[in-house]
Amino acid sequence: MCIRNLIIILLFSACVFSIQGQDKLDDYLNSDFHKDRRQLLRDIMPNNSVAVFFSNPVRNRANDVDYLYHQDPNFYYLTGHKEPHSVLLIFKELQLLDGKKYNEIIFVRQHDALKELYNGTRLGKEGAEDQLKIQMAFEGPDFTNYNINFSKFEKVLFYQFIGDVRQTSEEADLYDLIDQFKTKVNYQNDLSLDLEPKPNNIDLTTLDKLMDRMRGIKTDEEIVLLRKAINISTMGQVEVMKAIKPGMSETEIQGLHEYIFKKYQAEYEGYPSIVGAGHNGCVLHYIDNYKPKIEDGELILMDLGAEYHGYTADVTRTIPVNGKFTPEQKAIYDLVYQAQEAAMQICKAGTTFSDLYEATAKVVNQGLVELGIYKSTNKKDMINPETGRNRYYPHGCCHHIGLDVHDKGTYTELEENMVITIEPGIYIPHDSPTDPKWWDIPVRIEDDYLIKDDGCELLSDLAPRSSDEIEKLMKEPSVFDQVMLPNIDKE
Repeated sequence: MCIRNLIIILLFSACVFSIQGQDKLDDYLNSDFHKDRRQLLRDIMPNNSVAVFFSNPVRNRANDVDYLYHQDPNFYYLTGHKEPHSVLLIFKELQLLDGKKYNEIIFVRQHDALKELYNGTRLGKEGAEDQLKIQMAFEGPDFTNYNINFSKFEKVLFYQFIGDVRQTSEEADLYDLIDQFKTKVNYQNDLSLDLEPKPNNIDLTTLDKLMDRMRGIKTDEEIVLLRKAINISTMGQVEVMKAIKPGMSETEIQGLHEYIFKKYQAEYEGYPSIVGAGHNGCVLHYIDNYKPKIEDGELILMDLGAEYHGYTADVTRTIPVNGKFTPEQKAIYDLVYQAQEAAMQICKAGTTFSDLYEATAKVVNQGLVELGIYKSTNKKDMINPETGRNRYYPHGCCHHIGLDVHDKGTYTELEENMVITIEPGIYIPHDSPTDPKWWDIPVRIEDDYLIKDDGCELLSDLAPRSSDEIEKLMKEPSVFDQVMLPNIDKE
């Protein structure tokens, strides 16, 4: 690279870093958090081992347009780096390179003045050293000549490659970095979790277990961000409850939620939003959200979570579109509410995930018998033979949240500072083998909880949960009541 171009890049980067510093919110995780996470991983890694992490691929939407980039959660957790085409290595013991000792090294996307003009500045080597505070940093093309001998390690820890990384015209893109790494460790493309890896120091399973242990327990800094994401999400539920009217579309309801997310500076949705009215709510992960007219008398299930600075909430409310539950809807809703309450009563450190599920299932199954929807709580009377699942409560009730909506963590006993959901549900699709008065009733109530030694804290309490509270709130005026857009259909 000529001196003139290097100077232009450095001046451009310094200018943009300065602007970004002025425009950036001050509640992001700082470099000390990520440094501490790297050290914690190092502490629990096997002796004489190296852990290797790659950034997420860039996903193509169509032609020359890519999806908005989202970093791999493990990579972000350990670095704070948000750019693609990067690789991080963490060593258990100190290594030596050019006379310098180090136990971590990162290779990041190289500077490119023209591409940075179009797409924004890149961190580069200087930025990685200055902002990420990683001991040793280089740009991607330098990885080719990084000649560490991987055969000297007892364990080379990394995740199995999925094989969906596209090769681009960019030098040292993620495809190149992975290809070079495979050569360096003598990785064979036919390695799989079902086969004994060769060479035998390659370990494709341990790293995931280590990350489960780390990410399942949230730090104080993470809990602050989760609280913010959850508060934003529950405020979306509150405002939509006041705004919703028969005749609106599922897409419009989704848009109101996500507008509120953006209004509170949430960068993304934590997962594809689920907004299902009537029978659509009986599809557990319905994301089409395109019913053009929600009918009077229908329930609408709204499962949405804001992602704030990487951390995502997961909150579901099910409400009557017209503001009033029918007797059948209320009976099912109150049963799901009672199931969630039962799990909350035992939710604390030491309780198992299966205990929580059994507490909800006991209430749901017995309640459905009392309503005449199940004949009995015998397994044969409750199981859908086509799916092998409980016919009307076909999913689990709890999962971790954090950098992923279904976050990493262990699923045995609850531990202090885990953050989990409790989300029982009942879904009675059209043509179910029960009285038609129950058809097309979907109800899920999902809330987020911080686990403590002596109980749990309900984090998503800004949004009402009981049927009576919901009906009361839906009578209030909405800030969106006066939003009327012009008709754009030409005569």
